[in-house]
Amino acid sequence: MTGFWTTCSVLLLIAWSSRADNAEIPPLSGSPWSWRCEPKGEGLYDICVRILTPENTATPALSHPACRLTCGKFGTLWPKPKSVNLGKQLSYFLPHSISHTFVASEEDTLLLTEAFKNFMKILDTYDSEYLLGKLTWKSPEPIGYHKVNINIHIEGPSKSHLGLDITDEKYALVVTTDLCSQTSTANITAKTFFGARHGLETLAQLIDYEEIEKKLMIVNSADIKDEPAFPYRGLMLDTSRNFITVEAIKRTIDTMSANKLNTFHWHITDSYTFPLALKSLPKMAYYGTYSPRQVYLPEDVKGLVEYARVRGVRVVPELDAPAHVGFGWQWGPQEGLGNLTVCVDQEPWQEFCLQPPCGQLNIANQNIYTILGKIYQEMLDMFGPLDLFHFGGDEVNVHCWNTTEEIVTYMKSKNLSLTDESYYAQWSQFQNRAYDLLTEANGQVKIPGIIWTSHLTEKGHTNRYLNKEKYIIQIWSVKTDPLIKELLDQKYRLIFSNKDAWYLDCGFSAWVGEGLNSCSPYKGWQLVYDNSPKKIALNVSTEVDFSLILGGEAPLWTEQADSLTIDGRFWPRGAALGERLWSDPDHDWRDAEYRMVNHRQRLVKRGVQADRLQPEWCHQNQGRCYRN
Repeated sequence: MTGFWTTCSVLLLIAWSSRADNAEIPPLSGSPWSWRCEPKGEGLYDICVRILTPENTATPALSHPACRLTCGKFGTLWPKPKSVNLGKQLSYFLPHSISHTFVASEEDTLLLTEAFKNFMKILDTYDSEYLLGKLTWKSPEPIGYHKVNINIHIEGPSKSHLGLDITDEKYALVVTTDLCSQTSTANITAKTFFGARHGLETLAQLIDYEEIEKKLMIVNSADIKDEPAFPYRGLMLDTSRNFITVEAIKRTIDTMSANKLNTFHWHITDSYTFPLALKSLPKMAYYGTYSPRQVYLPEDVKGLVEYARVRGVRVVPELDAPAHVGFGWQWGPQEGLGNLTVCVDQEPWQEFCLQPPCGQLNIANQNIYTILGKIYQEMLDMFGPLDLFHFGGDEVNVHCWNTTEEIVTYMKSKNLSLTDESYYAQWSQFQNRAYDLLTEANGQVKIPGIIWTSHLTEKGHTNRYLNKEKYIIQIWSVKTDPLIKELLDQKYRLIFSNKDAWYLDCGFSAWVGEGLNSCSPYKGWQLVYDNSPKKIALNVSTEVDFSLILGGEAPLWTEQADSLTIDGRFWPRGAALGERLWSDPDHDWRDAEYRMVNHRQRLVKRGVQADRLQPEWCHQNQGRCYRN
């Protein structure tokens, strides 16, 4: 028997090799599986159930994408709208059968034209999973295919830039289908371009690729009225610790727009690098970059700001100070300006900062204000017009200042003690001068400044050191921090970034020493989703003025991330943040899981390297991957 099987195996191997060399294995055609929408249970969402397609049935098989589009109250929409009524039928169409009309101001029409191009590019991605090429056909159109008319009407006066208090992001989307004329019509109405753009994103999510018939399909009726729960919905990216390419930043902004996140907080400088090229201060980047290629030129920044605007995203720059400065500032002495910074790269670093390399501005040297004024002027030219500016302003190490001879001498000359409180007062004076310099650079037009929580916002400090008319406080402590109640009681506006739920760099190996990094454990999408700013406020205060809660932001510090890895750090957890801040749902992550798993698939089709959440089997068998 052994000889027989050996001979047989050899013959089979030869035959298989011959087949591999001389013939292609034909692709699979069709599938034995189809799906139907079934209620999961009382009070729960409907799910798509996979079944074996009955043979000789008159009912056509329903593909998985077709079932998802029409199953449940929200279908595949993410973030879920405030009010929605979706039809259960689908119409099929080809990309070149889409027409559009805009009723808007000249400036808004230009923006809509670019946004519509992006919409059409999204439709081109919908067949990418099936490797069938671009969705193009020659006319005449096959019988049974619909035309799709998209009409966008911006009713209000042009507001071409986002603003906390002036931008209305509401929209209404109505889809109807006339079977006689085989025409589906989508009407989007909004008061601003930004609302209309959100409506286009929602419309894109009512469309998918029909893998069985190789065609696009759209839900044939929908009535959606939608608006965000919070005006500030952000992600923060640190590009100082590791340089992030312009292409990677654009990909991040694209994905933010897919999740209706509207604020890209750019932590562009730190003690590590100053990668921003300035015409008036060229030595900042010369001394402050890892390499001449790893720098953001003014045209890069302006291009990114416009790229983001077309996608409904504002760019908020951060110039962190007076701490988190260092490399890029060393040229002061050779220019006759003295030491602009102190403690730069000082050892042992643990005594002078929280992570290497150290560095803080030299508050004894008045030339720092001349330099700051020039930096603010160029940043406003690159990033403006701005409705917000981030000053950073955390993690000042008093020991650094108090062990620097020049600063100690300065403090004594002003008859100031060398206590922490004295240094906090000097820090507060620095912050207020920085604010005035920004206002001066902005033509005396005041804009709110954002400040991280710090020693200046500790219990009993904020009212003494920071004017609530000027500053918004960004909370990065934990959700149980009693400071939250104090700030709300004192009527400070807040942005939540509590590190116990929304820090996206947590849960990886330590980058200094061994073990896990300092903010571990990893924050899963479920934790991100369930972190509600309003609930946090209600847990610490019985009476809350919710207008003070502007929204939230998930930061990504890049000690262990770069252009190749930020997609997986941001997504799909950033999508969970998007639904929390847009919809502020009253349920937990469990009721969003099916849509989240599907939305991750959608992001991947759009070219995002988003982390996988579950096996594909779970995606195709909703309700089967659960834990009691």
